[in-house]
Amino acid sequence: MSTYLLTALARTTEPRIMLRRFLALDAVVTAANGLAYAAASGPLGRLLGIDSTLLLVAGAFLVLYAAGVGYLAARTQPPALAVRAVIEANAAWSLLSLVALVAWLSPTVAGAVWIPLQAAVVAGFAALQYVSLRASLRA
Repeated sequence: MSTYLLTALARTTEPRIMLRRFLALDAVVTAANGLAYAAASGPLGRLLGIDSTLLLVAGAFLVLYAAGVGYLAARTQPPALAVRAVIEANAAWSLLSLVALVAWLSPTVAGAVWIPLQAAVVAGFAALQYVSLRASLRA
């Protein structure tokens, strides 16, 4: 994700709009990831060195999660408690991805690169959403 894209998405004087945009971007990226995991769990499992059933289940979960995040993004004023839940879920996903990498997964080189990369992206969403939520609560 480029700095230019993030700047363009955040460029607003209205913190609530910034929050909704970062929630929407999270929903789109998460849905795409989930659909890929679910639809191509076999080939992706082999590429990443991760069990295809785990990818299938994770993909289904991610699609449902993305729908919930998308619903929040569509609301004019997303409830702070629900947004906090998204932020905490994103932070937990990032942390658990890294723990899984070290503790019980045996990924291929591609998987060893992909897992921390996707964890960093999700952590980035959590950080952007946190900052945006704080700003919208002050406004």
